[in-house]
Amino acid sequence: MRRVSGISTLAFLLLPQHLVVIDPPGPVSLAAAPVLAAAPVSVTVLRGNVARNGTLEKAIGDVLTPRGVYDLVRVARPIYDLARLSVGNAFDVTVGAEGLLAFSYVIDELRTLQVRRNGDGLEAQLHTKSYETRTESAAGLITSSLFGAVGEAGEEPQLALDLAQIFEWDVDFNTELQKGDSFRVVVEKMYLDGRFSRYGPILSAELMRGERAIRAVRFTGSGRPEYYTPEGVPLRKTFLRSPLKFSRISSRFTRARFHPILKRFRPHLGVDYAARAGTPVRAAADGVVTQAGWHGGYGKVVKLRHGRGFQTLYGHLSRIKVRRGQRVEQGELIGNVGSTGLSTAPHLDYRTLKDGVFVNPLTIQPPPPEPLSAALRPAFEEVRSHALALLDAVEAPGVQRARLTAD
Repeated sequence: MRRVSGISTLAFLLLPQHLVVIDPPGPVSLAAAPVLAAAPVSVTVLRGNVARNGTLEKAIGDVLTPRGVYDLVRVARPIYDLARLSVGNAFDVTVGAEGLLAFSYVIDELRTLQVRRNGDGLEAQLHTKSYETRTESAAGLITSSLFGAVGEAGEEPQLALDLAQIFEWDVDFNTELQKGDSFRVVVEKMYLDGRFSRYGPILSAELMRGERAIRAVRFTGSGRPEYYTPEGVPLRKTFLRSPLKFSRISSRFTRARFHPILKRFRPHLGVDYAARAGTPVRAAADGVVTQAGWHGGYGKVVKLRHGRGFQTLYGHLSRIKVRRGQRVEQGELIGNVGSTGLSTAPHLDYRTLKDGVFVNPLTIQPPPPEPLSAALRPAFEEVRSHALALLDAVEAPGVQRARLTAD
């Protein structure tokens, strides 16, 4: 309960999930006490969070009339449409005898809508914050997984996902990481009010696999930002190493595998990735959907046609997210892992064809990417020098993280 000076009338009403406080709208002077004692002024303050399937009228209709809600929406609309409320976002409303006195709604962590009474009318304002960007570094030694190493380095799982996305053309994170591999990374971090909020872009990174170091530098050329080797070759390849981000191989490409359902040996001309039902399946490369539906023992299947005679097939899906004839980009969601068709458990049957012949997806050699043009080399070399200098300053994996100061 908030204390005020002077005479006050206080009451509490308990509504579902909300505490409504009725009290004077601020400190009351002693000189005004006789007047307020004769005709006390009270306001209602309602604070809460948007419920699932919530609307503004459901949220504040107990303290504000339908006409008051309408006026609030109308005044706010040029800044923000209050018909678009997000579940869990905070709001508060203050109502007096004359109607709405103040309203606020947290749109996101950077924006808050505020509506206040100004004389006989209402006015709306958008209050914004900005991130403080810090350049920091982390390093870790892999003992079980990239997620585990990132967590032991004191970082959030999102950083592991971002690292995996950078190196996914060179490393199959389902099969190729080994104990003793390591990573180093320089990344921008976004802070609000002195507290970490989220990761910005990774500026440079290194993944050590045995004696091989794979390094990445972020550079924006003529299009979107991409990651390049120090020599200026894009890390993005024609094909992903795996259509699943994290899983494990349960069956490899072979000419003779014992089928668990048919109970006989037969070729298995693909790779099976064991994963939970519903796991997102991504297009391994840019292409066109040539098949999307049921296909015998494959169950629900998607088949894509790529350039230079390549095709990929994704079998036993639980859901299909594309349609025949649709063009898809590398990494785009095309379906979800399932167990349809001749399958004993949820997994993805992933197959690759070259000129109509099945080939091992783990050993194909897709066409190399195009290097940076000569016109972009000077700008890239300047960015590379700075990014790699920051990366080389990162202490070896397994030691306490170093803090880098942004230039």
